[in-house]
Amino acid sequence: MSQDPWLQNHEANCRLAQEIAENIHERNRQQKTGGNPAKINMTLRASLQKLKQNISQLKEGLLRSSSSRRITQAEADRRQNLIDDLLSREKQLNATFKGEASGTEAHRSSLMTGGTSAAANPWLINETEESKGLSFGDLKQQQRQIIDAQDAGLEALAAVISRQKIMGQEIGNELDEQNEIIDDLANLVDNTDNRIRNETRRVKLIETKSATCGMWVVIVLLLVAIVTVAVWPM
Repeated sequence: MSQDPWLQNHEANCRLAQEIAENIHERNRQQKTGGNPAKINMTLRASLQKLKQNISQLKEGLLRSSSSRRITQAEADRRQNLIDDLLSREKQLNATFKGEASGTEAHRSSLMTGGTSAAANPWLINETEESKGLSFGDLKQQQRQIIDAQDAGLEALAAVISRQKIMGQEIGNELDEQNEIIDDLANLVDNTDNRIRNETRRVKLIETKSATCGMWVVIVLLLVAIVTVAVWPM
């Protein structure tokens, strides 16, 4: 029996996350040894973006399977936990990648400007206001808050899906009851129709017998009259 496609996709994304972690480790090693990690950084950015998109596809697939009741509620909850774990790992990988990259770029900028100001680094002009002045620990805390907010949203979505499932079950039960009522009415109509047909046949049979008896009575009376006339003395 082949494995469920959703589970296969989840396993593939777990392997992708492991590959990203290994590439980040290799990138860090190259940085420490004075190598040029530009190429591996490009690969990491593409892989992280792909992992994010794949997780979104896993969410959509789980929502469709749960809404159509192709899987049980217990299995839906288990798969939601798998998505949550993978989502947390993806956020951690992003934080590690961006944290290490920001630290390296700031160090290079300081070397190029004689340690005057990191603001002169052209690679930092896209930094957001929320992340300016934050340490690596603060960035990790910020990422954790984002993950918690997303977890809360997923829990709310799970609650909505659970309510929809209950509503679907109630509608299904109501339809079953209505179908039973319709079946009972159909049986009643069939029984009534059969009774009417039987009574109609009985009435026709009685009419036929009555007509036959009446005819014989007339014949007998005629015969009696003929005999009477024949034997009666003139």
